[in-house]
Amino acid sequence: MYSRQVELPAKTKVIDILGSIKVCGMQFAYEAQTPIFYDFNLDISPGSRCLLVGANGSEFLFFDQLIYEPMTTLLKIMAGKHMVGGRDVVQVLSGSAFHDTQLVCSGDLAYLGGSWSKTIGSAGEVPLQGDFSAEHMIFGVEGIDPVRRERLIELLDIDLQWRMHKVSDGQRRRVQICMGLLHPFQVLLLDEVTVDLDVVARMDLLDFFKEECDQRGATIVYATHIFDGLETWATHLAYIQDGELKRAEKLTEVDELKNSTNLLSVVESWLRSETKTEKKKSIKPPTQTQKTSSIVKYTRKSGKHFLTCLWSRGDADSYEELCENELMDVASPLTSPQREREMMTIR
Repeated sequence: MYSRQVELPAKTKVIDILGSIKVCGMQFAYEAQTPIFYDFNLDISPGSRCLLVGANGSEFLFFDQLIYEPMTTLLKIMAGKHMVGGRDVVQVLSGSAFHDTQLVCSGDLAYLGGSWSKTIGSAGEVPLQGDFSAEHMIFGVEGIDPVRRERLIELLDIDLQWRMHKVSDGQRRRVQICMGLLHPFQVLLLDEVTVDLDVVARMDLLDFFKEECDQRGATIVYATHIFDGLETWATHLAYIQDGELKRAEKLTEVDELKNSTNLLSVVESWLRSETKTEKKKSIKPPTQTQKTSSIVKYTRKSGKHFLTCLWSRGDADSYEELCENELMDVASPLTSPQREREMMTIR
């Protein structure tokens, strides 16, 4: 386990900042899941622009269990969206990330991640939308410096007459970023926020972030898999593997970057090495009993709907397996003769 003190760049001006981010001995796991972090330590000082690097992942549902992405989870913990341990385990600006709600209410701690969307039944993830303008949203936030607001609107090339139920994903993302940056932040946590932006908008936004750090001593932690132009933008790098902090150092002190100026190729080599290590681990194939138990467990929860899905898509093996486990009589209205006719149809 590694812990590094991320030092403040020499030219940075610190303005009214007591501290930045400190994670000490953090342990975290979602309910009924294996731990994502165990004895995790990270120390980031004001003015730093720290890249959070690790293997790609996402939060998805596998039967009835969610698989979580470590970097996104870490950012949410630092943003105060999850409670971990005591008040001193995760501290931001010398306060508890979770308990000190004033951090978020004041705008000192800001988090930009994910997208404006919601999940609706079989339709899946649907963007949040409504018949109102971008101007209505942006100018609806009170207590904002008009100069900063106008600069963000110009920087992100936002048309105030955009109707939010007619915009593209990229336009919606621009409005989301603008709303999240209206308050001057002291700590900003970014989770893949530039994926929907074009090259010009992305580079202009990175320049704005750099200016915020250099002039106001703000701290930025940026989780991304797009490394173009970040060699000269970032000051530090933290590499996470399997929930452990493997490396945390100044970007100028990364040995691999001394022989290569391309950050992408360096990170690629780390991730390929990680993948090879994972493949070498012995993974036992699931036995018939394990397979049956997972399907049986899911079927007891889903009932007729799950069986209907199996039948409609022609999954005869799983359908027949449930018959053998005598779950059909409980979860399906089909009689034995009907079952035989349906199985003939599937086959």
